[in-house]
Amino acid sequence: MSAHNRGTELDLSWISKIQVNHPAVLRRAEQIQARRTVKKEWQAAWLLKAVTFIDLTTLSGDDTSSNIQRLCYKAKYPIREDLLKALNMYDKGITTAAVCVYPARVCDTVKALKAAGCNIPVASVATGFPAGQTHLKTRLEEIRLAVEDGATEIDVVINRSLVLTGQWEALYDEIRQFRKACGEAHLKTILATGELGSLTNVYKASMIAMMAGSDFIKTSTGKETVNATFPVAIVMLRAIRDFFWKTGNKIGFKPAGGIRSAKDSLAWLSLVKEELGDEWLKPELFRIGASTLLSDIERQIYHHVTGRYAAYHDLPMS
Repeated sequence: MSAHNRGTELDLSWISKIQVNHPAVLRRAEQIQARRTVKKEWQAAWLLKAVTFIDLTTLSGDDTSSNIQRLCYKAKYPIREDLLKALNMYDKGITTAAVCVYPARVCDTVKALKAAGCNIPVASVATGFPAGQTHLKTRLEEIRLAVEDGATEIDVVINRSLVLTGQWEALYDEIRQFRKACGEAHLKTILATGELGSLTNVYKASMIAMMAGSDFIKTSTGKETVNATFPVAIVMLRAIRDFFWKTGNKIGFKPAGGIRSAKDSLAWLSLVKEELGDEWLKPELFRIGASTLLSDIERQIYHHVTGRYAAYHDLPMS
């Protein structure tokens, strides 16, 4: 990961001037969705690149140490060995970007990755995920405990009511405390954009999160009714660009929730490339939160290599 975002002073004059052109954002989103995807060997290359951006995630009530172990193995070996050899990519060290779990499963994840002999980062959700409605003291302690257990990235959720009621100073102060509790771990702030009410609120919340020291801003928990969408992503990416122009700090972007197909992943890579440039197309600045996406990417690569679609038993489960 890149160096921490130290944050900036809260600038409410900037926040007060923000207005998002909703029709223009929707037009831009339609352009992205209507575009034809890359084909053949170019598609295979982009899909392998997409794998390296995935935070391979399990956030289920029935998570156990055994399925965490399986997930970690899949994170280290995301694409079947013979497929990578056919593409001359076997020795390129392709892994997922991180493994993302609940705080109680961090120890299991650290142990499983160590046993697999790899140093893939462990990300933990925290701060009362997914609703963010527990007491602040409890949320801060949850961050500290996850870091103590070995998490090097913390995906926090904000208190959405602070956005909906325009309490920007309170939101800034809360995220500053999250930043401090993370210590050396990277802070990824989930905005839960489907619950923020407007694209203008999405921009403002993005900017406050970056001012407060977030290393990444993330669209969703994956548990909301509406998760990652292109209009929301465009607003967040332009907030990242504006923050970079104003401060020189590069902040990462993580769409999450509902990204399940290989075709979807290519559209997200294309959007980030066009809005922020190739500099952002690396795991230090771009992640995709997903639990089932990797399976479809592997199926598409299998088809590219063999010319046929894989049966269910042909590919190891993630």
